[in-house]
Amino acid sequence: MLKQIEGSKAMAEGIALCRPEVICAYPITPQTHIVEGLGELVKDGQLTGCEYINVESEFAALSVAIGASAAGARAYTATSSQGLLYMAEAVYNASGLGLPIVMTLGNRAIGAPINIWNDHSDAMSMRDSGWLQLFAETNQEAVDLHIQAFRLAEELSMPVMVCVDGFILTHAVERIDIPEQAQVDGYLPPYDPVQVLDPADPISLGAMVGPEAFTEVKFLAHYKQTTALRLIPKLAGEFRNRFGRESGGLIRTYRTTDAEVIVIAMGSVCGTIKDTIDEMRDEGFAIGLVTIVSYRPFPSAALRNALAGAKDLVVVEKSIAVGMGGPLAIDVDEALRNLPHAPTLHSAVAGLGGRPILKSSLHRLFRQAIVQPWDGTHFLDLNERIVGREIHRTGKRRRSGPTAENILKQLADEVQGAHEGRGTR
Repeated sequence: MLKQIEGSKAMAEGIALCRPEVICAYPITPQTHIVEGLGELVKDGQLTGCEYINVESEFAALSVAIGASAAGARAYTATSSQGLLYMAEAVYNASGLGLPIVMTLGNRAIGAPINIWNDHSDAMSMRDSGWLQLFAETNQEAVDLHIQAFRLAEELSMPVMVCVDGFILTHAVERIDIPEQAQVDGYLPPYDPVQVLDPADPISLGAMVGPEAFTEVKFLAHYKQTTALRLIPKLAGEFRNRFGRESGGLIRTYRTTDAEVIVIAMGSVCGTIKDTIDEMRDEGFAIGLVTIVSYRPFPSAALRNALAGAKDLVVVEKSIAVGMGGPLAIDVDEALRNLPHAPTLHSAVAGLGGRPILKSSLHRLFRQAIVQPWDGTHFLDLNERIVGREIHRTGKRRRSGPTAENILKQLADEVQGAHEGRGTR
């Protein structure tokens, strides 16, 4: 059914169609509208057979989901940013116990300084936690990925994180096709847990494991992730056949067949990149895009195949591994290691803390990759003047003050100076 609807509300309706039995809710911007929407569906009786539990913290939200899943219930929760960090211990516990919980992550920057806008630093902080991570490009895909996530989680008995760009997707109102209940029921069978706490058949979950078995447990978790590399495309194919649209999978390609330069990115920025590529194609540039949908497990083999003919790669990502560079670029570089005639990789960090990623900036970036490649990590639209002043300040004065506040003051002074300059003309 086509609806003009906010992304968060559409996701809530899609999640409800998966018939979760326990929803654990704690609000944190920008995921709040998702759990609010689910709460309304439970209250109105549209989502039945579900216990909606308000908890006291993000840690409690995932802890309750762990208990519910261990008891044999289909469990769901959502969080963002610092909320994900607060539940970090439980994040590792859920994957270590092999519990098929689905969680929406409304991607948002991690402070300090405080920032509520979108980037991917929260997802990157838990990229090695053992959860599968799927990134949505559009709100339609966000709805579809949740349906696929429950199926994927339950077939593997592993938790899945569906990552959606905060505000850009969660708060955008657009036309979305919400599936019918019968369609989802046909795709997602009733939950049949691999492990369940049952007084009639007692087991231990979370038992102490020493050096004699810990490596084997971790290897098997890794094995499940590698198994997902085959299962994710299979489930995406079944979804396409049943629902009539492409969604999910490991990666997607756009105009890469004859591309000499290929951009690699995740999430909603791929729409802007596609528009930029179309404009550059009209000007004669052989450029294309590979969108990463499955970040964990990382689709190394699929990526190598998609990049085989390229000369240059530009990785555009909304995160920074401080002291190293872009984490996505590091993963891409690892995937291409030891390949004969591997493309040259160029790393660009963009959109941190919600900074707009403009087509004009992408045009300059992609042209630079063609004519004057850079070494290391490039920070798109970095204000080098402000940065230079702060480096100079900290070099001259021991008590130079907090960096964030200094930069804000410099920006305010520049704005004030511009206003005064206009006033004297």
